[in-house]
Amino acid sequence: MTTSSWISRLLLHRNECLASFSGKLPTTVSNIVSDLVFPIHSAATLCIFMVVCCVAWSSPALPKLLNQPNPQVSITPGDGSWIASIQAISGIFGLILAGLIVDRFGRKWPFIVSALPVIAGWTMIALARTALLLYIARFLFGISYGMAYGIISIYIGEITSDEVRGAAASLITVLAKLAILFEYSVGPYVSFETLAWLSMVGPVLFLLTFVWMPESPHYLLGRGRIAEARRSLQWLRRTSAVEEELNCTWKSIERTASERGSMRELFLPAYRNNLIIVLILTFGMQMAGIQAVLVYAQTIFSQISSDLTDAQMSIVLGVVQMVTVSFPVFLVDRVGRRPLLLWSSAGSCIGLLLVSIYFTLQAAGVNVESFGWVSFVGLLFFVISYAFGMATVPFAIMSEIFPKNIRAHANALFGILSGVAIFAVLKLFQIALDNVGAYLPFWVFTVSIGLTFGFVFLYIPETKGKSLDEVQEIIAGWRRKRDPSKAVIVGD
Repeated sequence: MTTSSWISRLLLHRNECLASFSGKLPTTVSNIVSDLVFPIHSAATLCIFMVVCCVAWSSPALPKLLNQPNPQVSITPGDGSWIASIQAISGIFGLILAGLIVDRFGRKWPFIVSALPVIAGWTMIALARTALLLYIARFLFGISYGMAYGIISIYIGEITSDEVRGAAASLITVLAKLAILFEYSVGPYVSFETLAWLSMVGPVLFLLTFVWMPESPHYLLGRGRIAEARRSLQWLRRTSAVEEELNCTWKSIERTASERGSMRELFLPAYRNNLIIVLILTFGMQMAGIQAVLVYAQTIFSQISSDLTDAQMSIVLGVVQMVTVSFPVFLVDRVGRRPLLLWSSAGSCIGLLLVSIYFTLQAAGVNVESFGWVSFVGLLFFVISYAFGMATVPFAIMSEIFPKNIRAHANALFGILSGVAIFAVLKLFQIALDNVGAYLPFWVFTVSIGLTFGFVFLYIPETKGKSLDEVQEIIAGWRRKRDPSKAVIVGD
């Protein structure tokens, strides 16, 4: 399999894993425990805690370097913007690296290797005395981030039964939010160096627990190592009766090999509107500024008048994220994808609008000290609204609007565009903050999410309960309205 095909597959599994989280939960906790895969989920998903700590680290760390006297590393605001953003670009390289090694060496050992750049990065940060080491560390973090998020979805997808796959995906999201809360809660109250050493707990726990876990039976079977695949599956299922599942897995491998499409098919006229949806979802998710809020949380809160400190407000933000992480699960298949996206984007727009107005009045010299709580509530409302739809529903839609043979390539495009957009947002946020004011980026975020609401209203179909053919007919109808002479061939 080519590297590009593997990159596409990695992203497809990641997005479908997140889509499964959006769609269902296991009926009971006993379903998970009885399958004996919950410990494996816990061990595997610790890699998400590990890499998301690397992302959230910027929030408490940058103020220490930019605002405190005699910092461990002297940096400029421009340096800070690079430190915050470079991880988004190197994450793409991490995904490429995963594509190069995951089929050759399996899922388990590349997964373990993904922890090594994190260990090296935290060591560099703890000992750093120049900005260059911070750049290198953050670049290494991105490599691990891309590898971990790509491989975990494939690994969990291949070792779990259908009944617990949604639980595994939910655990990924919970561990990500827990990592953010950890950095927000610990970071402000320890030194720059101590924070780096404490953050090392992520890769250490991951390595100590995951190294004992089995290789994916799906991978072993695909490599012709049938006896090893059988032993792995027997260990996972706690039973020797696994022949039926092995046969199903083999048929799945054969079917996947026969359904591969090419990237070129993605750009056929028949799928032009599908690509528009990809662009809307990609830039709608990232241009809303959620990454900037999470990465620069403490910096943003330092400009808000409140009885709480910026560190305390960051902790509240982390707690709110943890509390709301599971809410979309109960809504996405009851309410539908499109209404949830509309409500989410509208709520996000309202929250961002409050923040934008606050910072605009503050920049104009108006005394807004007694109204700081309004902007704080606005930011919390934005984060909650975003979590209810924009954070998860796009992954479900992405898995439903393309035929299977090109779905992986669509997800690859989505992942690459997301990485570029995140980099741009994080890099430009600090520059705008220093040279213009906080009001400028927040107005950009407000307008962007407002436009996303309009685009969702006009272009995004409801995919709940519809087959691929039905979704394609809805999308194709837009083209026929513009040019009735054009017919669209719908493929599955």
